[in-house]
Amino acid sequence: MNWGTFYAVISGVNRHSTGIGRVWLSVIFIFRILVLVVAAESVWGDEKSGFTCNTQQPGCNSVCYDQFFPISHIRLWALQLILVSTPALLVAMHVAHRRHIDKKILKRTGRSSPKDLEHIKSQKFQITGALWWTYMISIIFRIVFEVAFLYIFYLIYPDFKMVRLVKCDSFPCPNTVDCFVSRPTEKTIFTVFMLAVSGVCVLLNLAEVLYLVGRACRRCCGRSEEESNIAWISQRLSTYRQNEINQLMVDHPLKPKLTVTKKSSPERGERCSAF
Repeated sequence: MNWGTFYAVISGVNRHSTGIGRVWLSVIFIFRILVLVVAAESVWGDEKSGFTCNTQQPGCNSVCYDQFFPISHIRLWALQLILVSTPALLVAMHVAHRRHIDKKILKRTGRSSPKDLEHIKSQKFQITGALWWTYMISIIFRIVFEVAFLYIFYLIYPDFKMVRLVKCDSFPCPNTVDCFVSRPTEKTIFTVFMLAVSGVCVLLNLAEVLYLVGRACRRCCGRSEEESNIAWISQRLSTYRQNEINQLMVDHPLKPKLTVTKKSSPERGERCSAF
């Protein structure tokens, strides 16, 4: 499998991840993919050929090997890495969908210049709204897959330890035979290391969930506080304006524009005598 191509696909989500998400991706690549490709595959290269039983009965070695090692460590770790990393593609698909919608809006508004399209292509989306839910679902899937594989390893290999000697009495073995595992100590060290790194990834995922939930709660609290502050300011402004209006009405009362005056009777007599 080409792990470089696989890493290039999932690293596209790195731009829209949190700081903890970037650390998780680095741990996946350095301490899991590189160790699996460089060291673990060579350690388990002689897994089947190095498993020998003290009998010459045809088929006994294969049956006993299948009984104690139902699945190879390498294949199980490869399947684990694929399933754990695949949920990150949900975020990549969500971002691609949003970019497609933005491009359609630009084309409808007549602003589909190469510069605008390049800006949308390099745009970084904030983890809010629907993207927050997509990102959270992908993290939950990661945690579920990691814990499930840890449990599977515990069921197949109790105490995560490779034993040196196993006793097998399965058919077609003529009786109970002793079978020996090659390099059990080295394989135990690699198994414990890979499972410890898997546990670290689970802790990083849990920390990222707490971080996202805490940031969302802080954003909601800040929004409600801002709304209450705006309501208080608008109430104070309306009260201040009403007080100003009342003060103006007290200082400048309304006066009648037309005043009716009655003329005295002596004036009327003078006018009459003049005629």
